[in-house]
Amino acid sequence: MFTGLVELMGKVSSIKELDNTESGGNGWTITISEASEILNDCHLGDSIAINGTCLTVTEFNKDSFKVGVAPETLRCTNLGDLKVGDKVNLERAMDSNKRFGGHMVQGHVDTTVKIIHIKPEGNSIWFTFQLDKADKDKMRYIIPKGFICLDGTSLTVCDVDDDQCTFSIMMIAHTQAHVIMPSKKIGDRVNVEVDMLAKYALKSLEDAIKNNEGIESLVKRVLKA
Repeated sequence: MFTGLVELMGKVSSIKELDNTESGGNGWTITISEASEILNDCHLGDSIAINGTCLTVTEFNKDSFKVGVAPETLRCTNLGDLKVGDKVNLERAMDSNKRFGGHMVQGHVDTTVKIIHIKPEGNSIWFTFQLDKADKDKMRYIIPKGFICLDGTSLTVCDVDDDQCTFSIMMIAHTQAHVIMPSKKIGDRVNVEVDMLAKYALKSLEDAIKNNEGIESLVKRVLKA
């Protein structure tokens, strides 16, 4: 579990499509360097989110760590677009001893969106994103003033256009300095994880309607739980 509060921007130092080392497991691996700040308490098997994607550490030293990336992860995220030298957002799994900022993030990317508009306003920046038409059903989880996780960054949705499958966020100056989004350009893909609580709420409602429970029965069931 993560918070969507990016701890550090690391740098991609190696990408191997077929890593036959012991830590590579004959699969796709990515090594991230300039990450010493988050590796002081690292262990093999720990979870670290790269651009909002929960991945398992298979090798590490004081400055860098390696993760394996499954084919399904490559299909659902923008990790396959990465090149050596690219910056990435990093966050360790949630620490129960710290304040819980951001929002509850699983590190399970739902899909990617494309940046279609970038507009500075004062010291902030507006970013507008568009979902592929095939992912239109995910728009029901994206609401104005709701949570969304973009490349591992917890953000607040500002505007939503369901017909055009678009939504916008505004990024303040502090956030711009600590995440990779400002370095991206129109057309780039961004990882999206919608609010997990919205998923659970909608599923409960759909089940209630399907089972002819009605809203009153659903509310009683929720309150009882």
